[in-house]
Amino acid sequence: MHILVVDDERAIREGIKRTINHSFPQITVSTAASAAEAIQVLMHNRIHAVFLDIMMPGMNGLVLLAQVRSTHSNIKWMVVSAHSEFAFAQEAIRLGARDYFLKPFGKDQIIQAVTVLESEWKEEQRQMSDQVLLETNLKYLREAVFRRWIQGLDIGRFDLTAIKEEHDHFHLLAVKLESSRELTLRNFIVENVMSEYIGMNGKGFIVSVEGDFLAGVVTLAEGVEPEQFRSGAVSHLNSCLKVPYQFLMSGLLTDFYAIPAELRKLHVGFEGERIGAVSPEAKDDVIDIALQYIKSNFQENLSLELVASVVFLNPVYFSKLFKQRTGSGYKEYVTQLRMERAAELLASTELTVTRIGELAGYPDVRHFTQVFRKYYNMTPSQHRAEKSG
Repeated sequence: MHILVVDDERAIREGIKRTINHSFPQITVSTAASAAEAIQVLMHNRIHAVFLDIMMPGMNGLVLLAQVRSTHSNIKWMVVSAHSEFAFAQEAIRLGARDYFLKPFGKDQIIQAVTVLESEWKEEQRQMSDQVLLETNLKYLREAVFRRWIQGLDIGRFDLTAIKEEHDHFHLLAVKLESSRELTLRNFIVENVMSEYIGMNGKGFIVSVEGDFLAGVVTLAEGVEPEQFRSGAVSHLNSCLKVPYQFLMSGLLTDFYAIPAELRKLHVGFEGERIGAVSPEAKDDVIDIALQYIKSNFQENLSLELVASVVFLNPVYFSKLFKQRTGSGYKEYVTQLRMERAAELLASTELTVTRIGELAGYPDVRHFTQVFRKYYNMTPSQHRAEKSG
């Protein structure tokens, strides 16, 4: 608990603080000699109660209370007043103060007031914990029911109306992971990373449906664009997953009860050529993901087969889609990325040619030099000398 004491009289201010510190060492006490100082403390701390003097130079206590009560509605305000200022105390109560002290007052009054304040604060904390626990349990229950529902399993008496009303317009999310012995751990990582990201950009959830397939819904917050969300989701997944994966996001949907059928389409769509073709929209998503993966990992050994597996497509079919989208063959595109990166490092760093080759995706310096000479018609050393000259 954190209490703020606001009084321009140092003796009173420090006296209240000493009394609280002595009787309640577990409580943090801050002080302010003016309303302006108090505002700064309130801005940078989570204050639970304030002992506030009414008559202070500059902004008085009533003006302070009126100014900050809307933004600090949970604070308990304890007004300190002289006998001649009783009318001001009445106005403070009208503004929301819960009690007042008439000067002079003794330690017992402060101790009694803080005892009540702390008791109320502890009860509020307990209720908040109970509420968080309830909301967490409801969240897991909703997600468990959603999982069973999209799998076509019986959900008993559970009514989907609450979930439906919360998501009257939404996007479907689907993540497919490469099967591995660590699949359960990776599912857990994806659920946590994506749940956090969804919470930052709207409301929704994602759940593990099958061993390597996760699905969910998101209703984006106002101002968050779908493409912005999609690219951010890919970046978040790239940061935590070092294995091939596929991420797809649907367009805006409004029919909640069509989700199982839509997800089945996405799930089958991950198989790429095995369903004959990928829809035009899905083609763009697939190649976007591949390009993002290549740009993030081109310094590694990126074979066509590996990147095709990232988007769960047949390598031949992926190569065809890739050239249609970029106008370049896969190898040509990756070589261009690597050469541009190498040229940038040669011009802006003093790293050795060997090290630059490694950072550009060529662990063998002789191979790197051969490719570089073919691309730029000069060796890496000549390129560096030309740029520095």
